[in-house]
Amino acid sequence: MTIIHPDSNYGAVTIVGVGLIGASLGLALKQAGVVKTVLGVGRSKDNLDQAQTMGAIDGVVDLVEAAKKSDLIVLCVPVAQMRAAFEVIEPHLEPRTMITDAGSTKGDVILAAKEVLGKKACQFIPAHPIAGGAQHGASAAQADLFKGKQTIICPLQENSPEDTAFITGFWESVGSTVKKIGSVQHDAIYAAVSHLPHLLSYALMASVVNSEDAEQKLDHVGAGFKDFTRIAASSPEMWRDICVGNRTAILKELDQYLLIVNHMRKLIAENDGSGLEKLFNKASKARQDLDVL
Repeated sequence: MTIIHPDSNYGAVTIVGVGLIGASLGLALKQAGVVKTVLGVGRSKDNLDQAQTMGAIDGVVDLVEAAKKSDLIVLCVPVAQMRAAFEVIEPHLEPRTMITDAGSTKGDVILAAKEVLGKKACQFIPAHPIAGGAQHGASAAQADLFKGKQTIICPLQENSPEDTAFITGFWESVGSTVKKIGSVQHDAIYAAVSHLPHLLSYALMASVVNSEDAEQKLDHVGAGFKDFTRIAASSPEMWRDICVGNRTAILKELDQYLLIVNHMRKLIAENDGSGLEKLFNKASKARQDLDVL
């Protein structure tokens, strides 16, 4: 199925969940001048009011109205809430309306979309903008959040080339570079380079705050500790859902990480300085190489 899209812009766009990602998207769309109107759906009146005051959205609707009025719906809610959103949208979804999302996991979201939307699943093109920050909520929104950042899209077999191009253009309009990969590959990659780092940041923070001398330790933290734990300030609800939704790939990466940590512990216990230096050199070079990519 190919949907007829607006010629000049993306028409009426509804953002479901106007936190950091959703409100930033609204600001970016307005700045780019590619929408007629941006509507917002959310649970928190204060957050919706903030988003409207700052110009990220033009008005507030519910999901039923969104399904009836929108040319495009963007789901920016935690991934565990996607199924419920699809369930409300599906009976009212107009044939002209496309759906995309900003979820950090894709396999679970795609499964929910196919099970709930049925034949209308062709109107959903999964996406994941690789952008964000430690803070959350509309107040943290930035109009340039997506500029120069990747957005991954994982088209379904049911998506037409025209609809895929439409969603590709949408994410490009806010400054993203769009890459297409399969959902299984996506979830495996981001388990390693995004989900695991967040777990480790939360774990280190939890380790320190649960120690007997936590107050003294926290009084003496430096830049390294603050850099490493910055992402532990991210939304706990979002990261809870990501860990559950992508648990198989995350567990695989976590097990591999634990092997490395146990190896490092053995080297330290055996006073093996040369072994530690060899491991550190390899890791250090790989990290330095990232900065020249």
